[in-house]
Amino acid sequence: MKTLNESLGIAAIGQSFLHADWPAPAHVKTLITTRNGGFSEPPYQSLNVGAHVGDDSAAVARNREIVQRQVGAPIAYLNQIHSNTVVAAVDALTKLPDADASVDTTGQAACAAMTADCLPVLFCDKAGTVVAAAHAGWRGLAGGVLQNTIAAMNVNPLEIMAYFGPAIGPDAFEVGQEVKDTFCAQLPEAEHAFTDIGGGKYLADIYLLARQVLNHEGVTMIYGGTHCTVLERDTFFSYRRDGQTGRMVSLIWLDNGVLQD
Repeated sequence: MKTLNESLGIAAIGQSFLHADWPAPAHVKTLITTRNGGFSEPPYQSLNVGAHVGDDSAAVARNREIVQRQVGAPIAYLNQIHSNTVVAAVDALTKLPDADASVDTTGQAACAAMTADCLPVLFCDKAGTVVAAAHAGWRGLAGGVLQNTIAAMNVNPLEIMAYFGPAIGPDAFEVGQEVKDTFCAQLPEAEHAFTDIGGGKYLADIYLLARQVLNHEGVTMIYGGTHCTVLERDTFFSYRRDGQTGRMVSLIWLDNGVLQD
């Protein structure tokens, strides 16, 4: 019998970590942190990996050590700026690039997307030759971060599978007319991702918007997208809910023996 997490399309590893439940090759590994199991004090309690949110740097470092011990490759964190820039994850190990997605074919780095409402998207191809992670807030999503990530993977989009990590859900993501207009100008079907709640405001379904973008690019194998970071208060950080808060990280890497002796 499936657990609740499994029925939602995500499987639990202890209380602090989740991993994508999708038919990726066995050597494609994922890890998604929650807000639990770390050292940060309120309002960042407790497994905050964001070094840019005002948390104690020592606590963040200890939290990142906890996460790194779960991951079979060095984690390539990015300085996320809601852009559509994609970099090689190995290059981010020696510097902190301004970028919102990374790709890897080497097994020498773990691609990372930090979030606290924005949508983390993990990618791999069916053969397990390339992985990627993208941070897709609405600006990055509208700006082409997913399209650029797919292009950087350099494989047939029909061979790509994508996993939607925890993000703000369709019952909590209130946006204005300009957001709706931005997406609908690019994809007419985006109209279906917005529910009019009056006063020029809409509830937006970022999962559906991302699915539409991926479908338009030829990616049809899409999984996840069942959580709401705002409503699941005990499990996830949410900037929209709390303002001052921590960050989760969604990770993907190739466990292909490169790092083995």
